[in-house]
Amino acid sequence: MRRKVFLILGILLALVPLGLLTESPAWGEWDNDYYQKVLGFVPEGIKNSFHHETFMSDYSLKGVNDVAGYYLSALVGLVLIYVLYFILMKIFRAKKDGKISV
Repeated sequence: MRRKVFLILGILLALVPLGLLTESPAWGEWDNDYYQKVLGFVPEGIKNSFHHETFMSDYSLKGVNDVAGYYLSALVGLVLIYVLYFILMKIFRAKKDGKISV
């Protein structure tokens, strides 16, 4: 089972460059101009949502090549997905073995 998960994560990592080939933003990564263009207005709750700094803003790190930052961002995401998978599998196995009752 773990081998299948690593295979899937490897395939996802190999597909990372596809995101670099498009001009369109990824789903859910729209800026205020995009909302204005598509919807004709900017939703009230989104107007001020772009005024915070993040660790890997725009999938990059300061001082790191953009492509390397993109891959590094993908690796961080894959590690987080694997950790979540690992935790859920531990919970499901413990529940199946009767160690956890819900």
